[in-house]
Amino acid sequence: MSHDPLTGAYGRDVKLMGAHEIRMRLGGISRQRVYAITSHRSFPAPIAELQQGNVWLAEDVERWVRKHRPELADEE
Repeated sequence: MSHDPLTGAYGRDVKLMGAHEIRMRLGGISRQRVYAITSHRSFPAPIAELQQGNVWLAEDVERWVRKHRPELADEE
C-alpha cells in the first residue's frame, strides 16, 4: 500500500486544478481570461505556487463556479 502525502496531510483525497484544468472547466476560455479570473480577489487563493504555475484545490474552484458561474455548475 502506497502512502499518498496529500491524503495523509489532509486526511482525505485531494484533487488539484491548474490553470489548464480551470480553463477547460470554464468552457475553454483563453489563458489570459483564466489569469484575470484567478487573479481576482473573489477567486480562491492557490494552495501552492509552483514554477509551472499555481494550483488550487478543486473543491475551492467548484465552490467558486457554483457561486460565480452557476450556468456551469452542473457540468462537472
